[in-house]
Amino acid sequence: MARVSKLNDAEIHQMLATRQGWSVKNNKLHKEYKFEDFVHAFGFMATAAMRIERLDHHPEWCNVYNAVRVDLTTHDCGGISQKDFELAEILDELAAKLQ
Repeated sequence: MARVSKLNDAEIHQMLATRQGWSVKNNKLHKEYKFEDFVHAFGFMATAAMRIERLDHHPEWCNVYNAVRVDLTTHDCGGISQKDFELAEILDELAAKLQ
């Protein structure tokens, strides 16, 4: 398996420009999604879980009622990598279908 490289600040800033609503918080990619209700928020997480497992890159996330807070980091490289931005794109696409 190829080693994943940590992105530098300039690379992260450039890639953030392509991901609406994402920011860097505590050295992780961060976004908070809001859904109509708990069922939609939980549905988002359940649907995303299947894609996440195939990608083999797991988020740190938390659900409270209609909100899902997501933090992404790549532990293998000790920071934010391209894999985090790939997962962010997947999550955004799935969330758009449920919001």
